[in-house]
Amino acid sequence: MIAVLLAAKSSGSSSILIIYAVLFAAFYFFYLRPRSKKQKAARLDARQVDVGERAQTIGGFVGTVVKKADDLVTLRGASGVELDFVPSAIAKRFDPVVPASSDDEQSTEGDDK
Repeated sequence: MIAVLLAAKSSGSSSILIIYAVLFAAFYFFYLRPRSKKQKAARLDARQVDVGERAQTIGGFVGTVVKKADDLVTLRGASGVELDFVPSAIAKRFDPVVPASSDDEQSTEGDDK
């Protein structure tokens, strides 16, 4: 009788482990995996720069793309210095955010009076 109780107890705990494994697998395939694919695609898209665009490296250097080859990307800085980088060192396209000018705000405030 003790053997029957031990067998019933172990089958119950193994079924719970199987349920947890199935839930984790479902969570991974339906949530984590697609999310990481989207993030990877967004990172690769941000690193794609063409000649004439501004780019920022992972080290923080910002410059204009002068030449682009399969194994090197050449950036020209503000002082005219040209540096070669491997494509994986390009972090993103550099599109600085232009703040709204204070003249626009003042002209709209004056219109309300």
